[in-house]
Amino acid sequence: MSKSLYIAATEARSGKSAIVLGVMQLLRAHVQRVAIFRPIINDPVDGAQDHDIDLMLKHFKLEMEYDQAYAYTLSEARRLLNEGQQTLLLENTLNKFKELEKEYDFVLCEGTDYIGGNAALEYEINTSIVSNLGCPLLLVVNGQNKSASEITGSAQRTIESFEEHGLEVMGLIINRAEADLPTSILEEITDRTHATHPLLSYIIPDDKRLGNPTIHDVIKWLDAKVLYGHGRLDTQVDNFLTAAMHIGNFLKYIQDGSLVITPGDRSDIILASITSLQSSSYENIAGIVLTGGLQPTDTIHRLIEGWTGVPLPILSVEDHTYKATQILQGLHGTIDPEHPSKIASAIGLFESCVDTEELRKRLVTTESKKITPFMFEYNLIERAKVARQHIVLPEGTSDRVLQATEILQRRDVVEVSLIGDPDAIREQATKLGVNLNGANLIDPANSAQFDAYSKLYFDERQHKGIRMEDARDRMSDPTYFGTMMVKTGDADGMVSGSVTTTAQTIRPAFEFIKTKPDASIVSSVFLMCMGDKVVVFGDCAVNPNPNAHQLAEIALSSAETARLFGIDPYVAMLSYSTGKSGSGADVQKVAEATRIARQLAEERGLDIPIEGPLQYDAAVDMDVARTKMPDSEVAGRATVFIFPDLNTGNNTYKAVQRSVPGSTAIGPVLQGLNKPVNDLSRGCRIRDIVNTVAITAIQAQAEKDM
Repeated sequence: MSKSLYIAATEARSGKSAIVLGVMQLLRAHVQRVAIFRPIINDPVDGAQDHDIDLMLKHFKLEMEYDQAYAYTLSEARRLLNEGQQTLLLENTLNKFKELEKEYDFVLCEGTDYIGGNAALEYEINTSIVSNLGCPLLLVVNGQNKSASEITGSAQRTIESFEEHGLEVMGLIINRAEADLPTSILEEITDRTHATHPLLSYIIPDDKRLGNPTIHDVIKWLDAKVLYGHGRLDTQVDNFLTAAMHIGNFLKYIQDGSLVITPGDRSDIILASITSLQSSSYENIAGIVLTGGLQPTDTIHRLIEGWTGVPLPILSVEDHTYKATQILQGLHGTIDPEHPSKIASAIGLFESCVDTEELRKRLVTTESKKITPFMFEYNLIERAKVARQHIVLPEGTSDRVLQATEILQRRDVVEVSLIGDPDAIREQATKLGVNLNGANLIDPANSAQFDAYSKLYFDERQHKGIRMEDARDRMSDPTYFGTMMVKTGDADGMVSGSVTTTAQTIRPAFEFIKTKPDASIVSSVFLMCMGDKVVVFGDCAVNPNPNAHQLAEIALSSAETARLFGIDPYVAMLSYSTGKSGSGADVQKVAEATRIARQLAEERGLDIPIEGPLQYDAAVDMDVARTKMPDSEVAGRATVFIFPDLNTGNNTYKAVQRSVPGSTAIGPVLQGLNKPVNDLSRGCRIRDIVNTVAITAIQAQAEKDM
């Protein structure tokens, strides 16, 4: 097995970037240090960095410098070849590659893009370089607008050509394939080629979302100025419509995703385009490009600015209409680090079409025993996908929730239900350019379950003086309704809190989901990904000042949560004193909590090492532990840290998150409830929502396995 892979295309626009993205995602989940290397990159335009290298460095946060990631530009390589210095070209490229091999566990290499105007030369460069590097090859064949026979012939010739040069073609991906391409083509290619090793082969269908441009791309290509719609620049453009006729005729040509190109003084076209967006009789256009450096009159500007609910991107360019249209005809979409939804789409499509476990076995010789934050987050998603759960998100119109929903649906992580007015949810999704991909939209008051839920809530809470009209009011609240979906089993878990408080999120759960029989308290933990390890911090979000018995319960719940996520629990009960070195009420509380936790663990048959009181340094540093508590099983190797109160825990987790390089805090994860409900921080990122939903799904899986 090799510690490297070379991904090579056979022609331009093959979607190779998406394949590199998918393979890097797979590698980063199993290998600690991975490098990206492009022997030859395209000549930079206006000093810009290579697109694919930039994407890999930023999205995967690779620990390498940009200059390490390539050897030559295409023009530099041509010059050396024209001067007869091919040996120098290959030698310097090999030296750069070998330096990366020494420093990293795996080097993922990517070939040229075939947009330099001389495909034969680029093929020869790729062949010569990969021969010297000694990497196995993953071949990407462009299936767009090609018949099965054309693809078979092209693949066969290319594989045999590479093999004749002594190269190992490990696998083949037919990318951007037409929908009617038969899967039998893979077997036919395998039968007709004579690869040295068994050939891995896959088909990935064409996804116009990946290949089509967005408004962001249009802005870059036309050097456009954004007049309106700054929040909708991720909107996908599916076609271009040059508007030079009267409104009555122009409207006939509007299609979904049309980018309207018109002179800036055509107020009639501008107003008709905006109006069409509000009409259910017409498809939604993507935006408008105003040409000639002309802008609408002041009165039209005022009209647009006061037009409530129109999120349409309107751009202005200096070029005249014909030139702008010509430029746009050559425009193609790219997967940029600033577009998480496109990245999620590409990775989701790759994972759904490629046997990643089969590919991993061929690529990864030894997996890292250390767990990086990226590995941990990847494993969360993969575990959640094993037994797909139904998660409800009550904040249906929250921007971040909608964007996270798109990612979750595209990667097929869970089934999502969004609560709120369906029209408002769809409208907000349209404003954001988000595709909800079949997520369930539920309006509580109009739901078929509304009356039954109200009656159930009334039965649960009438002893507290709740009347039926009160119960109906509660069930009109998205958080209460979502929690009742979990209570009744209509959903497996709930995640909320991106725009609501912790109290609003967990109060309904306290009222009618309630705590597990062996838990007297609901608490929380954060999964702290720090460098090359993952540890558990609790309680950092719920209980302000737990007593000794509650602290013991938090310790046992946190240990069980750690085990659920693959962390072997060694529990440190933290204090400002280690062992018997100090005194005081706070130290005594921790000492008593340690005693109770050990007793409860023994009664419940739990094998959990628990030590306390411990100072943080004695808990994590083996040298300090040998001095302060040399005989402890936990000191120096703790993985679960129980803080004595909320003030200490909350400040510590935030201090670690912000000051320890490469650290990530995932949570809070609520524990002790009968069914999984989790709270988000109001400052959470889209990535945090995705991770918390995956965690909730894993908790739901565990509940069903008990």
